[in-house]
Amino acid sequence: MKNGKRPDPNTLHPIAGYDREIYIRPSIRNPNIIVGEFSYIADADFERHVSHLYDWNGDKLIIGKFCQIASGVEFVMNGANHQMNAVTTFPFYTLEGWNMDPPAVSDLPQKGDTVIGNDVWIGQNAVILPGVHIGDGAIIGANSVVGSDVSPYTVVVGNPARPIKKRFDDVLIDLLLRFRWWEKSIDEIDCLIPILTCSDLAYVRAELEKQLNGGC
Repeated sequence: MKNGKRPDPNTLHPIAGYDREIYIRPSIRNPNIIVGEFSYIADADFERHVSHLYDWNGDKLIIGKFCQIASGVEFVMNGANHQMNAVTTFPFYTLEGWNMDPPAVSDLPQKGDTVIGNDVWIGQNAVILPGVHIGDGAIIGANSVVGSDVSPYTVVVGNPARPIKKRFDDVLIDLLLRFRWWEKSIDEIDCLIPILTCSDLAYVRAELEKQLNGGC
């Protein structure tokens, strides 16, 4: 391991002497936020980037392993939704003095859990809307507003976010989704770094095929 140090998913600050980047998982207090090992954010507090996550809604924010989340990213949860099947969207029940009971959950536009896959890069100031599912290896461009699902290893940009390209061809994407490097042990991943960071994609494809077929 580098400098005799072993990667530790339970450490809060993975960069010595720098507190503006944290591994998210050890910082989580809300049980409705579930984050995999080694996912980080370029900030000192992740939960302030999650808005309108209320217990009564029952939705969850689920983020996989090895995700890279830039500063200013916002995860907007279902509690931000207003009733849309009535004449007004005004939430009288949330404000003092108005004689209205909370609407039934079925009257609110609930979108379900927000799920971010593994090895996803979310660019600065992107907004992820309720119920979105982002596939493994996707890239979300800076300032994008993501309101619909994103396929694995796809780059999306804009408001609303739209796919602009796949990162790799379908053969390599299939190999990566079957290989699932993020589920390997720390030692295995450390040995795989030369493959995972190589820009010679023909070589990467050959190595992944070899390993999936039981080679070494």
